[in-house]
Amino acid sequence: MTKGRGISERSEKTGRKIDGGHDLIKDKMKMKKNMQRLGGRGGLSLESFAKAKSRDDNYNPALIKKQREFYKNAKYVSKYKKSLRQQEQQNVPFRAGRPSEGENDTKEGDFVNQHNKKSKKSARSLKELYEKKRDEEDRARSEREAIIQAKNAERQQSEARRKSLKEKMYKKTKSGQPVMKYRIEHLLETIQGSTS
Repeated sequence: MTKGRGISERSEKTGRKIDGGHDLIKDKMKMKKNMQRLGGRGGLSLESFAKAKSRDDNYNPALIKKQREFYKNAKYVSKYKKSLRQQEQQNVPFRAGRPSEGENDTKEGDFVNQHNKKSKKSARSLKELYEKKRDEEDRARSEREAIIQAKNAERQQSEARRKSLKEKMYKKTKSGQPVMKYRIEHLLETIQGSTS
Protein backbone atom coordinates (compact mmCIF):
# COMPACT_ATOMS: atom_id res chain seq x y z
CA MET A 1 0.00 0.00 0.00
CA THR A 2 1.34 3.38 -1.00
CA LYS A 3 1.19 6.46 1.09
CA GLY A 4 -2.10 8.40 0.75
CA ARG A 5 -3.40 6.25 -2.08
CA GLY A 6 -5.62 3.24 -2.28
CA ILE A 7 -4.63 -0.06 -3.82
CA SER A 8 -4.94 0.07 -7.57
CA GLU A 9 -5.07 -3.00 -9.69
CA ARG A 10 -3.58 -3.23 -13.15
CA SER A 11 -5.17 -5.23 -15.91
CA GLU A 12 -3.16 -8.12 -17.22
CA LYS A 13 -3.69 -7.31 -20.90
CA THR A 14 -3.02 -3.58 -21.11
CA GLY A 15 -1.02 -2.88 -17.98
CA ARG A 16 -3.31 0.06 -17.15
CA LYS A 17 -5.11 0.85 -13.94
CA ILE A 18 -8.56 -0.64 -13.58
CA ASP A 19 -9.72 1.28 -10.49
CA GLY A 20 -11.58 4.05 -12.38
CA GLY A 21 -11.31 2.58 -15.82
CA HIS A 22 -11.14 6.09 -17.21
CA ASP A 23 -8.14 5.48 -19.52
CA LEU A 24 -9.65 2.29 -20.86
CA ILE A 25 -12.91 4.03 -21.79
CA LYS A 26 -11.03 6.84 -23.53
CA ASP A 27 -9.02 4.34 -25.58
CA LYS A 28 -12.15 2.46 -26.59
CA MET A 29 -13.82 5.70 -27.69
CA LYS A 30 -10.76 6.66 -29.76
CA MET A 31 -10.69 3.23 -31.40
CA LYS A 32 -14.41 3.46 -32.17
CA LYS A 33 -14.00 6.91 -33.76
CA ASN A 34 -11.04 5.71 -35.82
CA MET A 35 -13.00 2.68 -37.02
CA GLN A 36 -15.91 4.92 -38.06
CA ARG A 37 -13.55 7.29 -39.81
CA LEU A 38 -11.92 4.45 -41.69
CA GLY A 39 -15.26 2.95 -42.65
CA GLY A 40 -15.63 0.03 -40.28
CA ARG A 41 -13.64 -3.17 -40.03
CA GLY A 42 -13.39 -3.70 -43.79
CA GLY A 43 -11.01 -0.76 -44.29
CA LEU A 44 -11.73 2.53 -46.00
CA SER A 45 -15.05 2.99 -47.68
CA LEU A 46 -15.11 4.43 -51.16
CA GLU A 47 -16.65 7.68 -49.91
CA SER A 48 -14.09 8.22 -47.15
CA PHE A 49 -11.29 7.36 -49.56
CA ALA A 50 -12.56 9.97 -52.04
CA LYS A 51 -12.82 12.55 -49.27
CA ALA A 52 -9.31 11.78 -48.11
CA LYS A 53 -7.97 12.15 -51.67
CA SER A 54 -9.87 15.34 -52.44
CA ARG A 55 -8.78 17.10 -49.29
CA ASP A 56 -7.53 20.63 -50.02
CA ASP A 57 -3.96 20.92 -48.81
CA ASN A 58 -3.77 24.61 -49.75
CA TYR A 59 -0.48 23.89 -51.48
CA ASN A 60 -0.56 24.84 -55.12
CA PRO A 61 2.87 25.80 -56.48
CA ALA A 62 1.42 27.59 -59.50
CA LEU A 63 -0.88 29.67 -57.31
CA ILE A 64 1.94 30.48 -54.90
CA LYS A 65 4.14 31.56 -57.82
CA LYS A 66 1.35 33.79 -59.18
CA GLN A 67 0.83 35.41 -55.79
CA ARG A 68 4.56 35.98 -55.36
CA GLU A 69 4.76 37.58 -58.81
CA PHE A 70 1.71 39.75 -58.05
CA TYR A 71 3.22 41.06 -54.81
CA LYS A 72 6.57 41.62 -56.51
CA ASN A 73 4.91 43.67 -59.24
CA ALA A 74 2.90 45.61 -56.65
CA LYS A 75 6.13 46.44 -54.85
CA TYR A 76 7.71 47.71 -58.07
CA VAL A 77 4.65 49.84 -58.84
CA SER A 78 4.63 51.38 -55.37
CA LYS A 79 8.36 52.16 -55.65
CA TYR A 80 7.78 53.75 -59.04
CA LYS A 81 4.93 55.91 -57.72
CA LYS A 82 7.08 56.93 -54.76
CA SER A 83 9.92 58.00 -57.05
CA LEU A 84 7.45 59.99 -59.20
CA ARG A 85 6.20 61.80 -56.10
CA GLN A 86 9.77 62.57 -55.02
CA GLN A 87 10.59 63.96 -58.46
CA GLU A 88 7.47 66.15 -58.35
CA GLN A 89 8.49 67.49 -54.95
CA GLN A 90 11.99 68.28 -56.22
CA ASN A 91 10.56 70.18 -59.19
CA VAL A 92 8.31 72.38 -56.98
CA PRO A 93 10.34 75.32 -55.57
CA PHE A 94 10.44 75.40 -51.79
CA ARG A 95 10.00 78.73 -50.00
CA ALA A 96 12.31 78.99 -47.05
CA GLY A 97 10.99 80.74 -43.96
CA ARG A 98 7.85 82.73 -43.38
CA PRO A 99 6.91 85.93 -45.20
CA SER A 100 8.20 89.11 -43.60
CA GLU A 101 5.85 91.44 -41.75
CA GLY A 102 5.73 93.89 -44.67
CA GLU A 103 4.43 91.20 -47.06
CA ASN A 104 0.75 90.52 -47.00
CA ASP A 105 -1.09 87.19 -47.22
CA THR A 106 -1.88 87.56 -50.93
CA LYS A 107 1.65 86.51 -51.89
CA GLU A 108 1.29 83.37 -49.84
CA GLY A 109 -2.04 82.71 -51.51
CA ASP A 110 -0.39 83.26 -54.91
CA PHE A 111 2.26 80.69 -54.00
CA VAL A 112 -0.44 78.17 -53.11
CA ASN A 113 -2.23 78.88 -56.39
CA GLN A 114 1.02 78.47 -58.33
CA HIS A 115 1.66 75.18 -56.57
CA ASN A 116 -1.85 73.97 -57.45
CA LYS A 117 -1.35 75.00 -61.08
CA LYS A 118 1.96 73.13 -61.23
CA SER A 119 0.43 70.01 -59.73
CA LYS A 120 -2.38 70.23 -62.29
CA LYS A 121 0.20 70.63 -65.06
CA SER A 122 2.15 67.63 -63.78
CA ALA A 123 -1.09 65.65 -63.62
CA ARG A 124 -1.82 66.70 -67.20
CA SER A 125 1.66 65.69 -68.32
CA LEU A 126 1.25 62.33 -66.58
CA LYS A 127 -2.10 61.93 -68.32
CA GLU A 128 -0.49 62.79 -71.67
CA LEU A 129 2.28 60.28 -71.03
CA TYR A 130 -0.31 57.66 -70.18
CA GLU A 131 -2.30 58.43 -73.32
CA LYS A 132 0.83 58.29 -75.50
CA LYS A 133 1.81 54.96 -74.01
CA ARG A 134 -1.70 53.64 -74.49
CA ASP A 135 -1.74 54.81 -78.13
CA GLU A 136 1.59 53.06 -78.74
CA GLU A 137 0.24 49.86 -77.19
CA ASP A 138 -2.92 50.10 -79.31
CA ARG A 139 -0.84 50.61 -82.46
CA ALA A 140 1.38 47.66 -81.61
CA ARG A 141 -1.68 45.51 -80.87
CA SER A 142 -3.32 46.47 -84.18
CA GLU A 143 -0.07 45.68 -86.06
CA ARG A 144 0.11 42.28 -84.37
CA GLU A 145 -3.51 41.58 -85.23
CA ALA A 146 -2.89 42.59 -88.87
CA ILE A 147 0.10 40.22 -89.05
CA ILE A 148 -1.94 37.41 -87.51
CA GLN A 149 -4.80 38.00 -89.96
CA ALA A 150 -2.38 38.00 -92.91
CA LYS A 151 -0.89 34.71 -91.72
CA ASN A 152 -4.34 33.18 -91.30
CA ALA A 153 -5.39 34.28 -94.79
CA GLU A 154 -2.19 32.84 -96.28
CA ARG A 155 -2.70 29.59 -94.39
CA GLN A 156 -6.29 29.32 -95.62
CA GLN A 157 -5.20 29.92 -99.21
CA SER A 158 -2.50 27.26 -99.02
CA GLU A 159 -4.96 24.80 -97.43
CA ALA A 160 -7.48 25.47 -100.22
CA ARG A 161 -4.76 24.92 -102.85
CA ARG A 162 -3.69 21.67 -101.22
CA LYS A 163 -7.29 20.51 -100.93
CA SER A 164 -8.02 21.17 -104.61
CA LEU A 165 -4.75 19.46 -105.63
CA LYS A 166 -5.62 16.47 -103.46
CA GLU A 167 -9.08 16.23 -105.03
CA LYS A 168 -7.56 16.32 -108.51
CA MET A 169 -4.92 13.73 -107.67
CA TYR A 170 -7.47 11.31 -106.20
CA LYS A 171 -10.00 11.62 -109.07
CA LYS A 172 -10.81 8.33 -110.71
CA THR A 173 -12.49 7.22 -113.91
CA LYS A 174 -15.70 5.18 -114.02
CA SER A 175 -13.69 2.00 -114.06
CA GLY A 176 -11.73 3.07 -110.93
CA GLN A 177 -8.46 4.02 -112.65
CA PRO A 178 -6.75 7.28 -111.59
CA VAL A 179 -7.16 10.26 -113.95
CA MET A 180 -3.62 10.79 -115.25
CA LYS A 181 -4.27 14.25 -116.72
CA TYR A 182 -3.99 16.05 -113.34
CA ARG A 183 -1.06 13.93 -112.20
CA ILE A 184 0.92 14.71 -115.34
CA GLU A 185 0.12 18.43 -114.99
CA HIS A 186 1.38 18.35 -111.43
CA LEU A 187 4.60 16.58 -112.47
CA LEU A 188 5.09 19.13 -115.25
CA GLU A 189 4.61 22.07 -112.84
CA THR A 190 7.09 20.64 -110.34
CA ILE A 191 9.70 20.05 -113.11
CA GLN A 192 9.23 23.59 -114.44
CA GLY A 193 9.47 25.01 -110.91
CA SER A 194 12.73 23.17 -110.21
CA THR A 195 14.39 24.20 -113.48
CA SER A 196 13.57 27.90 -113.25
